[in-house]
Amino acid sequence: MVQVPTKPLTLEEFLALPETKPASEFIDGIILQKPMPQGKHSALQGDLTSAINAALKPSKIGRAYPELRCTFGGRSIVPDIAVFRADRIPRDGSGEVANTFNLPPDWTIEILSPGQSQSRVIRNILHCLSHGAEMGWLLDPEEGCIFVYSADHLMQLFDQPDSVLPVPAFAGAVRLTVGEIFGWLQA
Repeated sequence: MVQVPTKPLTLEEFLALPETKPASEFIDGIILQKPMPQGKHSALQGDLTSAINAALKPSKIGRAYPELRCTFGGRSIVPDIAVFRADRIPRDGSGEVANTFNLPPDWTIEILSPGQSQSRVIRNILHCLSHGAEMGWLLDPEEGCIFVYSADHLMQLFDQPDSVLPVPAFAGAVRLTVGEIFGWLQA
């Protein structure tokens, strides 16, 4: 849903508003509410977050966060999964994970929901890449394919079940195939 304010809204004013469910994003002065996740989206998001964390967290390499607000470059977006290298995770005064992430993820992952604009999601991935993200993935559960965007904005399509997906250099411990990811929808 698009919410157009009666007067132009600043990023700071947007951030002062109460959170919505599902989350709203602030893009180019417009508030856009994300669609409510459905079954396939939720299954993929949960299992992919767990798989990435199982590979990265024990060695303190990085961490995946589902539905984490990231504010940078004049936008405030909520990737389905935001992955950060451990040394880039914001910390509060006590050394715990901070509540506010004013930086792009190192790896942004989006899962296309029914009726969601693929162009809008790709724009968010490209925005992350333009501000320092190393990689972006777009999972399309209906088509059974994954689009991988690299830092140079080149895109590769992966749709063969045995295709091993590229990951950012810091996440080399993550080894997933297209078939494995979409196989989670069978469980």
